[in-house]
Amino acid sequence: MPDEPELRSEIAAQGPEPVLDLRPEKGFAHIRHAARDFRDGFALFRLGWTLGWLDIKLRYRGSMLGPFWMTISTAILVGSMGVLYATLFHIELRIYLPFLSFSLILWAYLNTTVSDGCATFTSSSGLIHAMRMPFSLHVLRVTVRNFLTFLHSVGVIALVFIIFRIAPVPDWQIPAGLVLWGTDLYAITLLTGVLGARFRDMPPVTASIMQILFFVTPVLWKPDLIYAGRQYMLLDPCYPLIEIIRGPFMGLSVRPSIWLVAVLYSIALWIVSFSLFARMRARLAYWV
Repeated sequence: MPDEPELRSEIAAQGPEPVLDLRPEKGFAHIRHAARDFRDGFALFRLGWTLGWLDIKLRYRGSMLGPFWMTISTAILVGSMGVLYATLFHIELRIYLPFLSFSLILWAYLNTTVSDGCATFTSSSGLIHAMRMPFSLHVLRVTVRNFLTFLHSVGVIALVFIIFRIAPVPDWQIPAGLVLWGTDLYAITLLTGVLGARFRDMPPVTASIMQILFFVTPVLWKPDLIYAGRQYMLLDPCYPLIEIIRGPFMGLSVRPSIWLVAVLYSIALWIVSFSLFARMRARLAYWV
C-alpha cells in the first residue's frame, strides 16, 4: 500500500482537481459561457446526430411498418383534404393539391418542433444529472430527431410534385431558405426548451398558440384569396417562414418584402433565444 508522499505525487501527476465555481457570473460572462456551450455542442455533432437517430429507432421499435406509418397517414390526409378543400375553394386540384401537401407537411414540421422543443431539457434530465455535457447538445439532438421525422413525409411531396409536374425554381432562394429554416428551427427548439424547463405548463400554452396560428397562416388556404390588406399577413411570423420555402419549391418567386421580414424575424428570434439561454443556462440543471 503506497504511503502518503507517494499518494500525493500520484495525485499531482494526474493534474489539477476539478473545481466547482459557484460564484455568480458578472458582466458578459454568461454570454461568453453560452457561446462556449454552443461551440462545445456543435463539436459533438456526431453524438447529437446519433442520439437523435436512436430516438427515432426507439420510437418505432416493435412496429411493423415503422416510420412508413407516418408516410401513409400523411398521404391519406393530403389526398382527402385536397379533394375536399379544392371543391370548397373552387380551385383546380392540380393547383391546390401540391400547395396543400407542401403546406401541411411544412406546418407539421414546425408544429412538431415547437411541441417537442418544450421537453428538450426535461426529457433529458437523467442525462443532464448524470454527466456534464453542453446543453446545446440536447437542442441538437431534438433538432436532428425532428428533421428525421420530417424526412418520413418528404416522399409524399415528391410524389405529388411528380404527378402534377411541379418543378422548383433553381436559384439562390432554395439554399437560402433551407439555411434560414434550419437556423430558425434550432433557435425555436432552444427557446421553447428553456421556457419549458422553467414553466411546465408551456406545452398546452404553445399548443393553443399553434392552433390559432394554423388557421391564421395560409396553410389550408392560398394567400391569393386575400385581396385587401394582404400586407398585414406579414405580421404572422409563420407566414414568411413557410413562404420562403414553399414558393421556390413550387416554382414561384418570393417577393423581396417577404424575404426581408423573414430575415428580420430570424434575427429577433435568435437574439431572444440566445439571450434567454445565456441568462438561464446555469439554472437549467436545477429546473429539470
